[in-house]
Amino acid sequence: MERKVMSLGRSSLVISLPKHWVRLNEIKKGDVVSLAVQRDRSLVVFPSAEMKKESKEITLYADPKEKGILIVRRIIGCYLNGYSDIKIMSEKIFSVAQRKAIRNIVRMLYMRIMESNAKSMHIQTLIDESKASPKVAIHRMHLLAHSMCRDALNSLINQDIMLAKAVFSLDDDVDHFSFFLLRLLRNATQDSILANQLDITPLDCMDYQTLVYRVEHTADHSANIAKHIIMLDGSRQKIPDHLLALMFTAGTEALKLYDRAVDAFSSKEVASAVEILEQQKKIEKLDREIASKTFMSKQKNPLMICAICSIRGSIKRIAECAADIAEIAINRAYRMAT
Repeated sequence: MERKVMSLGRSSLVISLPKHWVRLNEIKKGDVVSLAVQRDRSLVVFPSAEMKKESKEITLYADPKEKGILIVRRIIGCYLNGYSDIKIMSEKIFSVAQRKAIRNIVRMLYMRIMESNAKSMHIQTLIDESKASPKVAIHRMHLLAHSMCRDALNSLINQDIMLAKAVFSLDDDVDHFSFFLLRLLRNATQDSILANQLDITPLDCMDYQTLVYRVEHTADHSANIAKHIIMLDGSRQKIPDHLLALMFTAGTEALKLYDRAVDAFSSKEVASAVEILEQQKKIEKLDREIASKTFMSKQKNPLMICAICSIRGSIKRIAECAADIAEIAINRAYRMAT
């Protein structure tokens, strides 16, 4: 549809609004509409000055025999796709396991239980997404994941079980950020109003989403290191000192790469990102050395060998997350300006 630009007075240019759009939005003479300039220099017309959006609602029907994990995954799917009001209904009374699973995921997603009875639950998110800042939330998520990785390595070299338990308990906090950010970014890709309010483009959403996943994975691998430290302590097993030193060195190098990669993502420093990709090879070399000394060791305890393999695997994957983030940083640096 096209409109001819007409002159009004000495300095104003005007176009007419499409009649179908006017009727659809019940616009009358004297009503106020809102205009927003997009990043691509296009102009969006909103039917009201407030630009209010109705919250999306959905009702999920749970089978009495349905496993709690399935209900949880369905709630997460609805949450990530922008539903603010979710009702869960059952023909019979929710089982204890179902109710516990629902309450746990509600807490994880920063939602609230508005109404509840034996056969139904109404949950709602109260966050105003238009006032959120993806950059601030991602930065906080990164700081949390970084501290988890640092403390996991310190608990490894010092055999500090209390510190390892503290690290393991923080994994849920990173998941809080992850779910919220993924919902926010998915909504922004579909809602130009929200994207404009957040000052992000669809390409930003794609890059940020990948970054969120890699930061979450870094936190997961840090929690895995802590978990195996706790497990070995419970079985009264101790990793040999020479292997501990090697793993700590590899882990420290991996953490440095991860930290630099996130900085490169923010600053779009290509040289730093390329250097990270090159230095990842150092971690791979250390990983092979740890593997070789593990299987050549006199230590034949299966639990010990599995724990060492799992820890070195997590360290290697933290370095891989850093490399993935560095690749995004390079791609972002050469993105065409809009």
